[in-house]
Amino acid sequence: MKDKICVITGANSGIGKITARELAKQGSHVVMLCRNEEKAEQAKEEILRICGHSRVDIILADLASIEQIRSAAERVNKEYPKIDVLVNNAGLMTDNKRNTTEDGFEMTFGVNHLAPFLLTQLLLDKIVASEQGNIINVSSEAHRFASFDLTDLQYEKRKYNGLKVYCSSKLCNILFTRELGKRLPKHVVTNALHPGAVASNFGSGVSSFFGIVFKLAKPFMISAEEGAETSIYLATSDEGWTASGKYFKEKKAVKPNKDASSDYNAQRLWEVSEELLQVEFLPKKSASSA
Repeated sequence: MKDKICVITGANSGIGKITARELAKQGSHVVMLCRNEEKAEQAKEEILRICGHSRVDIILADLASIEQIRSAAERVNKEYPKIDVLVNNAGLMTDNKRNTTEDGFEMTFGVNHLAPFLLTQLLLDKIVASEQGNIINVSSEAHRFASFDLTDLQYEKRKYNGLKVYCSSKLCNILFTRELGKRLPKHVVTNALHPGAVASNFGSGVSSFFGIVFKLAKPFMISAEEGAETSIYLATSDEGWTASGKYFKEKKAVKPNKDASSDYNAQRLWEVSEELLQVEFLPKKSASSA
């Protein structure tokens, strides 16, 4: 991993920070894409104290804002010659009240799916510029509990439930990974993963019944260090650089649920995402020539 350039979203806390720390310790140039400047600076200082070099940078962006995603991507594209690893780690879970991003997307769907979709699209040229590119998407076993509906991805028709929306967004991460794997040039791989039930600040703002259960279960959850193991494995292992379009749990490829395994769902979600974001991302007609 020495001298590889790794961009990690949500790198100021939890498994994102551990992933950034461990890749930096192995000699990688880490770019932390974070929303909170104060927390990002604190995390950076922690990493710098133990990584043995100074190649740790911060780029600020709120992934609930298309404008900020585009601005951050523009800066990455300008300042770095290539991207060897992109870890789409950042995510959120909301309460049982439907909120929207500044661009009008349902918040969880917007941040957990549309943001990594757009960021990956904007950074793809730099990933392709690497001799080997690696795109890692943090999903969750929660996808198995999703009430997936391609006609209502943003819960505009159904009764809003924060947990169900989160589960659906994590299923989208797997579908995105599977379809992306089919369209990427051969020297770029992508995989999704389940980090485990991590005792972090994730879900701390949820006051619903699930939020209460989440807090009570914290003593029985794994550490952020354990939760980051599969992300680090995919970024550093031979398998992580050769497998593509897979879903990993505990550093092993496993089969996702039926909805997440559907080629139709993966292709249609891709098309819907392009429509919502008004972008064209690796159209299938050019995939064979990549």
